[in-house]
Amino acid sequence: MGSSPKAVAVGCLLAVIVVSGTIALILVAVGVKGVYLPPGTKYGMVFDAGSSHTALYIYQWPADKENGTGIVSQAEACTVQGPGISSYAENPANAGASLRACLDKAMTIIPVEQQRETPTYLGATAGMRLLREQNSTKADLVFAEVSKTIQQYPVDFRGARILTGNEEGSFGWITINYLLETLVKFSFAGKWIRPQSAEVLGALDLGGASTQITFQPSGTIEDNSTKVFFRLYGTNYSIYTHSYLCYGRDQALKMLLAALRKENLTSQQISHPCYPKGYEENVTAAALYDSSCVPAPVAHDPSQILTVRGTGAPADCRSAIQKLFNFTACGANRTCGFNGVYQPLGHGQFFAFSGFYYTFYFLNLTNGQPLSVINATIWGFCTKGWKELQASFPQEESLSRLHNYCPSAFYILTLLHEGYKFDEQMWSNIHFRQQAANTDFGWTLGYVLNLTNMIPAEAPEQVKGQQRGLWAATIFLIVLTAAAALLAILIQCLWNPT
Repeated sequence: MGSSPKAVAVGCLLAVIVVSGTIALILVAVGVKGVYLPPGTKYGMVFDAGSSHTALYIYQWPADKENGTGIVSQAEACTVQGPGISSYAENPANAGASLRACLDKAMTIIPVEQQRETPTYLGATAGMRLLREQNSTKADLVFAEVSKTIQQYPVDFRGARILTGNEEGSFGWITINYLLETLVKFSFAGKWIRPQSAEVLGALDLGGASTQITFQPSGTIEDNSTKVFFRLYGTNYSIYTHSYLCYGRDQALKMLLAALRKENLTSQQISHPCYPKGYEENVTAAALYDSSCVPAPVAHDPSQILTVRGTGAPADCRSAIQKLFNFTACGANRTCGFNGVYQPLGHGQFFAFSGFYYTFYFLNLTNGQPLSVINATIWGFCTKGWKELQASFPQEESLSRLHNYCPSAFYILTLLHEGYKFDEQMWSNIHFRQQAANTDFGWTLGYVLNLTNMIPAEAPEQVKGQQRGLWAATIFLIVLTAAAALLAILIQCLWNPT
């Protein structure tokens, strides 16, 4: 007696169920392998507390690393309203309060669940170095107030401290070379690699109270106090760096004004050859001699009002600025920058940022002009009278900076050409820039990059997964098995042969 059609149908479906189910199980068991999820994102915050202003930078990087150093990018930059924190020496509570707006903004950018593990630092530069020299107690009080404010936010605050000049210069050097891809770059193969033929770049930084020069010389660095060692992305770097305290733009211009007054201390009138003719301002003696860079004369009256009048004399201006430097104090068989400070011979390309860039950008001198054009442009600008400048640049008058562009420009020219020894041939190697890859030049990014050498990398999270083709085949067979099983049940229950 033959099998009924119902039995045959159910048997066939059972066979399909067994075969497809078995194959699906085999694919699940054999095709599975470990798959690493994309690394999570880490955040870090650094306050750059400069002499003239403070800025907060928020950085992010993958939780894993490339040869031990994080691949870091700038997520946000926030400028703190008001002057640098050293200006709050007489009212330190205001130094802390000034940071709140930027901290509030940071809390809207960093995910809530990551805020408490976000390392946060405050680094102060030359302004606080000078305040510490003058009054260490006042410097400590300012640091206490800014630390108190930051600790009120849910972040991993790791302290406020004063950076050394060498740290400021060398971290700026790291920033330049990282952003311009001489340390590491993203290849066409989708991997981060170290460029084999890339020559590292030099960094020139001009702040309000100090200036830094940093580069990798071709020969040996003879003075160990100017040598800094880094290991970044698996490669060792030994670089030269030096910071000249008091030779930042603001302090240099104060030294210049004090030197001009020294020619006639008994007079309350000061003729300023770098200020435009027709410009006049009043300055208190207390404001002029308010830092250790500008020692007050004997029998000094802080309340005295000094009247400064511009004469618009470029030749006298250049001569007065040159007298701020000592270009001859250098030992035998030794190369120097200025003031007797050792400096090996420079070579390669340099990037000049901060005060170097802002002043030359205003004068439209950031497009690679030769030294002769730079000199002629500055000279021409410095011959203009105050009324002519006001008519040409009305937007600058309200910022109280217009009268300072002439002395600033001549100061930068003297510093680079005669101080740092960029002659006519080397001048073309200087590039005036402030950003690359939408990220600001400065020491803070270099600080974070060096810091990520010390932050442990997170192991990538592993999950089980399959190749796309095997996964699709497995799903198809599972669906086929389920359909066959459902159909077999329906046949068994509902088929009633007549």
